[in-house]
Amino acid sequence: MSKKLSTQVKAKIKKPSVNKSEYDGDIGAVISTGSTLLDLAISGGRVRGGGIPGGILVEVFGPSASGKTVLLCEIAGAVQRQDGDIMFHDPEARLNQQFARIFDLDTTDIDYTTPDTIPEVFSGVRKWEPKGKGIHGVFADSLAALSTDMEMDEKKGDKMGMRRPKEFSEETRKTCRVIAKKNLLMVCSNQIRDNIDGGPYAPKHKTPGGVALGFYSSLRLQASNPVKIKREVTVAGKKVERVIGVTTSFSVFKSSIWKPYRTAPLTIIFDYGIDNTRDCLQFIKAYTNNTTYMVGKTKLDISMDKSITMVEEAGMEGELKEEVIDLWELIESKFKEERKTKIR
Repeated sequence: MSKKLSTQVKAKIKKPSVNKSEYDGDIGAVISTGSTLLDLAISGGRVRGGGIPGGILVEVFGPSASGKTVLLCEIAGAVQRQDGDIMFHDPEARLNQQFARIFDLDTTDIDYTTPDTIPEVFSGVRKWEPKGKGIHGVFADSLAALSTDMEMDEKKGDKMGMRRPKEFSEETRKTCRVIAKKNLLMVCSNQIRDNIDGGPYAPKHKTPGGVALGFYSSLRLQASNPVKIKREVTVAGKKVERVIGVTTSFSVFKSSIWKPYRTAPLTIIFDYGIDNTRDCLQFIKAYTNNTTYMVGKTKLDISMDKSITMVEEAGMEGELKEEVIDLWELIESKFKEERKTKIR
């Protein structure tokens, strides 16, 4: 960041005040998504650095392979690091210890289930009595895999899935108040599917289970289609290319925490998880006059990979994060409405 910009940041940016009367959750304590830019997009205007508060229901939806499960695991790991208890519903049984370790998530110390039906997930939340401190996390990955009791019954059957929207509506309605009272953070992933039977005036896409989850969610994060990240190496004189990760972005589709429609890039590297350092370095370079990657006055390299190595070896991750927050707040301040208070 240039010296002039650094001076502007310090002069114009103040820590946002927290007005709890505007929101029914505890914005004073937040959980990180693992991405500084996504944390800021969610609540950066309410609390320094942003993040997700407790006491709310969150829906993460988007196309297949767009990073929904990775995001859930990153948030679960953050909850656990802050001494919160974890309940993890995994209908597709995809969570294993090796995958969880990427996100610093200890699967031996969580309440883990592989439910079949919608009531199993939500009734379990209402009965759960966590014992740890701080915000406790409930995760469901993914809701699209859940059935109804009627659908599981071979005699009654529910081949058309007509019962699903009703059960989602019933269960979310009964569970949301419990989430708030117990200060739980419930994060669910959901898929986007083509709305084939919707008719000419209906939306082209829909999420399974009807509109209940979207209605009762305080925060909805929509993932974009992933773009492959490729790396080329030379082995024995031959060039070899592999896909090492994906780049996607998450948009705040709905929010009762702060402003909606903020968007954050998200890079996911296989066997590593969310590459926050990469996204932060790119953000600073994109919104400054720097011709190379930099952290403060430290000039790094024109290569992203070499710059990441330099940041990690020097332990500059914290400094990088603070610089991103300052720059983000400066940009956001340019869009603030400076108007006369309404006459009541």
